[in-house]
Amino acid sequence: MILFLKSWRQKSRYLVVLRVCLPLVISLSATTLMEFTDRVFLANYSLDAISAALPAGITSYLPIAFFGGVGGYAGVFIAQYTGRGEERKIGCVLWQGIHFTLASGLLLWLLGAFAAKPLFALAGHPQGVRELEEIYFSILCKGAVLHVAMVTLATFFTGRGITRPVMITTFLGVFVNIPLDYALIFGHWGMPEMGIRGAAIATVAAWGTNVICLVGLIFTKENNRRFEVLKNFHFDRKIFIRLMRFGVPGSLQFTMDILAFTLFILLVGRIGLAELAATNIVLSINALAFMPSMGVSQGMSILVGQALGRGKPGLASTYVASGCHLLMLYILVIDLVFIFAPDLVLSPFLAAGQAATTHQTVLQLSRSLLHIVAAYLFFDALYMVFSGALRGAGDTRFMMLAIAVVSPVCLILPVYIGVEYLQISAHSAWLWVLCFVTVLFLLSAWRFWRGAWKKMLVIEDKKQV
Repeated sequence: MILFLKSWRQKSRYLVVLRVCLPLVISLSATTLMEFTDRVFLANYSLDAISAALPAGITSYLPIAFFGGVGGYAGVFIAQYTGRGEERKIGCVLWQGIHFTLASGLLLWLLGAFAAKPLFALAGHPQGVRELEEIYFSILCKGAVLHVAMVTLATFFTGRGITRPVMITTFLGVFVNIPLDYALIFGHWGMPEMGIRGAAIATVAAWGTNVICLVGLIFTKENNRRFEVLKNFHFDRKIFIRLMRFGVPGSLQFTMDILAFTLFILLVGRIGLAELAATNIVLSINALAFMPSMGVSQGMSILVGQALGRGKPGLASTYVASGCHLLMLYILVIDLVFIFAPDLVLSPFLAAGQAATTHQTVLQLSRSLLHIVAAYLFFDALYMVFSGALRGAGDTRFMMLAIAVVSPVCLILPVYIGVEYLQISAHSAWLWVLCFVTVLFLLSAWRFWRGAWKKMLVIEDKKQV
């Protein structure tokens, strides 16, 4: 029995998956905490500030997430080179990500400088809110080169399966952001009162803190000797083109996912205020519950990339199976809470001081929506594991095309038609979210089980070297 358990544990690779994925989950949770604190402070500062922060934050996040996703795809290259044992190629890959970061920083700065006014003029919000939206969006975009740099530099560690340094630097950024947020928004500790401008500056300062820490950890004499992180600073056209070839589709997949949910929220807002409030509440809860799935997805990209670099696709399949098992245990616990004790997670969002009728309506609606979210989380977790594995192999174009087709067909158009012409309820709208994620899960699972990814590499084949 003891020998059987030992053999089963070695084959399952649960400890390896946890070692790589857990720090990523904690890092993502810390970032979510930073964003949550940001909004709490702004909500206590003024109604206009929090009203402006949400749309401006989401709008700025779309281009930032896209460029960060492309730069972050360097991690898959680093994972595959690590698996193959070609450590000296890592510095060159990292620098191609840095070259891309600098170029994207210029584009993001131009977006912040010239796109803010026309973008938010289209939104048609009140003048006071629109002015704050422009300020928040502009500062975040102008400083976004630091966010892209943070994501790109982190791949030096994550691509090699060393995720703890990234977790530590993320927490350092959070520790800078939260007190600076408080000081700059409200004007405490000798700082000027800057409101939403202060919140944006604090966020950029946190990104800068992360970059400084990562630069100090990466560009050392020892790392230059092993990985040539200082020597290989030149532009390598072949590797850069390969990074764009695989990284752009992979990043577009994630960006289109965010866009689909952004449009969904806007459409649900047309149903009614209670429906919008309930949707925002359950999405806020989902954002926290979703973090382990996102962390495991990123971990799968690393582990699958390393396994394929070693020429061991069977090991990659084992990592994926272990990731699925661990996530399913987590989702089971979360779903039991959502189904049998929904008020436990809803109570922080529904203040006792609200009108009794409104409170009861939103509470009842949120409870029922959480049941749909419970099913949604199950399929979404599996989708994230399989799509992360495909991403780690370099199979990014398929999922990009899949989400480009599925998001309008299974989510945006049905909800739009339902809201505008059929007067559907929030429940019906959320059932389309479940349909959307279920179809993505089925497509990613089908693509994974076909096994074409086992023969893929984002780095050059040994035969071509």
